[in-house]
Amino acid sequence: MTKEEKFEQRCINTIRFLAADAVEKAKSGHPGMPMGAAAMAYVLWRRHVKHNPANPLWIDRDRVVLSAGHASMLLYAMLYLTGYDITLEDIQSFRQWGSKTPGHPERCQPPGAEMTTGPLGQGLASACGIALAEAHLAATYNRPGQDIIRHFTYVLASDGDLMEGVSAEACSLAGHLGLGKLIVLYDDNGVCLAGSTGLSFTEDVGMRFAAYGWHVEKVDEGNDTSAIDAAISKAKAETNRPSIICVRTTIGYGAPNKENTSDAHGSPLGKEELLAAKKRLGWPAEPDFLIPEEVLAHFREALKTGQDLENQWEKRFSGYADQYPEPAREFQRIIAGTLPDDWESALPSFPDDSKDMATRKASETIMQAVAPRLPELMGGSADLNPSTFTWLKGLGDFQKPGTDSNAVKGTTGSQWNFAGRNIHFGVREHAMAAMINGMAIHGGFIPYASTFLTFSDYMRPSIRLAAMMRLRVVYVFTHDSIGLGEDGPTHQPIEQVMNLRCIPNMTVIRPADANETAEAWKYALQNQNGPTALILTRQNLPVLNRSELEPAECLQRGAYILWDSSTILPQVILLATGSEVEIAMAAARKLFAEGLRVRVVSMPSWELFELQPPEYRDSILPASVRARVSVEAGVRIGWERHVGFDGAMVGMDNFGASAPAKVLYEKFGFTADNVVAVAKTLIK
Repeated sequence: MTKEEKFEQRCINTIRFLAADAVEKAKSGHPGMPMGAAAMAYVLWRRHVKHNPANPLWIDRDRVVLSAGHASMLLYAMLYLTGYDITLEDIQSFRQWGSKTPGHPERCQPPGAEMTTGPLGQGLASACGIALAEAHLAATYNRPGQDIIRHFTYVLASDGDLMEGVSAEACSLAGHLGLGKLIVLYDDNGVCLAGSTGLSFTEDVGMRFAAYGWHVEKVDEGNDTSAIDAAISKAKAETNRPSIICVRTTIGYGAPNKENTSDAHGSPLGKEELLAAKKRLGWPAEPDFLIPEEVLAHFREALKTGQDLENQWEKRFSGYADQYPEPAREFQRIIAGTLPDDWESALPSFPDDSKDMATRKASETIMQAVAPRLPELMGGSADLNPSTFTWLKGLGDFQKPGTDSNAVKGTTGSQWNFAGRNIHFGVREHAMAAMINGMAIHGGFIPYASTFLTFSDYMRPSIRLAAMMRLRVVYVFTHDSIGLGEDGPTHQPIEQVMNLRCIPNMTVIRPADANETAEAWKYALQNQNGPTALILTRQNLPVLNRSELEPAECLQRGAYILWDSSTILPQVILLATGSEVEIAMAAARKLFAEGLRVRVVSMPSWELFELQPPEYRDSILPASVRARVSVEAGVRIGWERHVGFDGAMVGMDNFGASAPAKVLYEKFGFTADNVVAVAKTLIK
């Protein structure tokens, strides 16, 4: 072994035992993959990744996503060694309260962690969205000889990531789209938590990905740094297809009794086994967390290299801005996440005499109006554009350049390349939700995804991560209740709205008419504190006559008094959302005709209402008025917080049925007469 090879091994063993010592000290964690994949990580970070540890958010950096989030100490070791804002004390406090090194990576925690990972498959699927984002920005803003966006997305993935269905959907689409800047390093160690992968996972991964349209490389020995280096270089040279490199590693490499077994996967090695591994690999037994000075100096060269790379980019961007000032300003704005001046003037309003309109249709009108002013608005549906109305007309389809648009029916424009803003996700709700997360993580986008509300269940793991990371993404969920009618209970969402309301950091908005829909979009486009779900109808609704009601902009407060029959405190309050607001209004007028004082509260967003000052909330729902009725075509559970246990709830307790919408509303009690009867019973 040459001197250079010995030093390389010393660097790799530093990674291995920094990770293993941290897991051992925490008495918790996953040492196996960090020990087995250390050589792969060394080659990737030292020879290929373009990054600046001093500025983890530099826009043209390469992205590295640790999809196998359980191997978090591998990522933390690389971030510390290469000079990110993470200390040795942070490494030593792995998995402890308040540390920068949580059990699974969390977005920007520590700095350099691109996204929150842990649920297997999510990192890989989101990385497909990150690569899509890079491709679109490059196609939109680069000019001949002026590449301001030119970076790769690398993924470290495990067997578990490839078993999960979300990654299959996303990788299938990535292959179709030809996302050539996406490179997956697959830690093919043949072991999972329960034992050998042979128990359940015997497919030929390379053949599967080749069938997806990917470039496939194989490395037979996970410690062969030259072979790994060559495979990554080949993958970078293949620009028309995403690449997967299957690297055969040994989990827990070096541990004499536990390597290549599931015992090394999810538990510390134990003091004796760790000492034996150090002895076997020629590593000093003491001290723990040993980092040789010359090794740290070698890794920290990334600081100067990274700063030089960013400086070169800044100089390149300055020249670009001189030559193309308008695109440069727009690029800087969207990366900063700010909206253009006066964008709100593009929002349409719907006059009182407008014909009845489904809120999904109103949403379409709104999207067409604002999209030309907001180049960052980009997304699509799960093969449902004709039903959700979420296409951006005339703004092109995001497709692999060179695809023959004339051979494909159902296109939304003639622009078939990476500059198109309509993404055809296909029937892939899992991938769609994860990939728009990736777009938001990349930066420069307000991505949206659309499907029927009942299929939000397919998207839930990705929605949860979006909320956890506080991503600015928009979900356009249509066909929001039994009002979709004849398709029946499989398509009629009953519990889904309440499910979404349960997610922290999520804003759910169910507008009552076209003007509330415009206000909902206004909020969603500005919301940078987490995802927004728009809950829209299939059936037509009246455009509420605002001349006698409160204005639609009151939606921004979550709930508001739509109508009061008297200036005196009401005897009963009717609370409703979405399509049920018109029913509540009809019931209120009947109650008023009988001499009762009644208030109607439109409550499109619980979350926005709860952000209001207590005085405002008390003015809408006075504590002294205990007769309250909620009206919503969904499960009742949860409404207790607003109607109290003395109130009543007109809602669903089953899965709906197949029949026309009008019939279903009558059969399930969503009528003015039933609401009147319930309210009068409460008042008595």
